Amino acid sequence: MTTRTQPPGERGPTSADATDATGAARLSERLEGWLIADGEKTLGSLVHTFGDKSFAILLVVLLGVPALPVPTGGVTHVFELVAMLVALQLIAGRREVWLPQRWRTLTLAGPRRERFIAGLMRLIRRLERYSRPRFRLVFHSRFTDLLFGLPAIVGTAGAFLAPPFSGLDTLPALGVVVLSLSALLEDGLLTLAGIFLTATGITLELALGAAAVHGISSILN
Repeated sequence: MTTRTQPPGERGPTSADATDATGAARLSERLEGWLIADGEKTLGSLVHTFGDKSFAILLVVLLGVPALPVPTGGVTHVFELVAMLVALQLIAGRREVWLPQRWRTLTLAGPRRERFIAGLMRLIRRLERYSRPRFRLVFHSRFTDLLFGLPAIVGTAGAFLAPPFSGLDTLPALGVVVLSLSALLEDGLLTLAGIFLTATGITLELALGAAAVHGISSILN
């Protein structure tokens, strides 16, 4: 999951110029600039705007909806499928995100989705306020993409498989969001927090699933 700065020839929204020493601490401003800029708010335009940061940005935005503590009723499954494809490409070592044309046109606009994005922006700003570069060697080794890709696909799969309206998709999705933000902010402490949240969410999901199966078996027997 690369954290290189955007090449000079690939300009995003005006607010993208406001960055700190890591080139990523103003992620909230870049996202806000993308949201208020003219043009369609699709996955394709998000990839075009953020360039080589698109892997982490896409995982943040796509998993941001199920990460919020609001039942979604399974409506985020398409986003989670896209996120799994992104994570697989990260594990495979791709430098650029590839999306089928049909998925590139998926829109992130609309009153309901904008409300979810507003909640996500509050989370990002809160993390930006307290985050700082820590254990930066983690983000510049040849195992970095694997380190982030594997937990990302496990957490996304956990969110995808969670029963609708159960709320069990929240922790795995939140873990992937925090993990992806840690790559953008180069904060190793956030990386550990993201992995912990993902593991906790998956464990809780498996434990409650096993308890439900046991309860049904007891009733049937």
